[in-house]
Amino acid sequence: MFRAENTTIMQTVTHHGRTTAYQRWFRGDSADTGSAVLFVHGSGGSHAVWKAQSRLADDRPVVALDLSGHGESDDVETDPGGEALAAYVDDAVAVARETDASVLVGNSLGGAVAMTVALDRDLPLDGLVLAGTGARLSVLEDLLAWLDDDFDRAVEFLHAPDRLFHDADERVLEESREGMYDAGQRVTVRDFRTCHSFDVRDEVSRIDVPTLAVVGDHDKLTPPRYHEYLAEQIPDCRLATVDDAAHLAMLEQPAAFNAAVEEFLGSL
Repeated sequence: MFRAENTTIMQTVTHHGRTTAYQRWFRGDSADTGSAVLFVHGSGGSHAVWKAQSRLADDRPVVALDLSGHGESDDVETDPGGEALAAYVDDAVAVARETDASVLVGNSLGGAVAMTVALDRDLPLDGLVLAGTGARLSVLEDLLAWLDDDFDRAVEFLHAPDRLFHDADERVLEESREGMYDAGQRVTVRDFRTCHSFDVRDEVSRIDVPTLAVVGDHDKLTPPRYHEYLAEQIPDCRLATVDDAAHLAMLEQPAAFNAAVEEFLGSL
């Protein structure tokens, strides 16, 4: 079967006095077919973590943004916690409106962004995919200390088995390390401390759009029980587990991750 060549466009949107960059993928006529799916990365990441999800662009546009201070997006002066989360939510809402995105896919911190949009913002949504995330995202105190005082140790801790990855090859690990160093210590600390303050366990049952909670079976950062909780608390939420993967299942097992997302999108 003939498949049109993947087309990639890097674009920006200006909002709240800053510019947010996003990657847009589509194939053939999918650029004009339906609303987009918007992917939101996690702590110390960028749109690049979603490169394998460009394969989902056959049927609809796929968009992945750089949150403020990440990748090619302008930074924002804000403290970790609620202020930083609000700024990141503003980024996601601006890109969603610009691209007509009606499904948000968020990993880790990106899942917190997606849930906050669904709970607090007036953005019409058809669905959510919450990947490697949770209604509460507490961070190990030792990791917070290393992020502040020994960034190299923090990066290596996160790249040990069953944290970001279960058993990825060295090329994938090195690309991930480089991405975290590109984000830099200050921004990565802000991200993790924003995760540490995030807690919507008392609110998550108000999410009223179809939701998929998807988790790598070896994820020790946001383990399967976090996603079981989401599936129990969100009225219309299904659970999917990706075998042989950890926190960044979309990079480690992209075919299985994409199959789960594609099945969910097809059900909307």
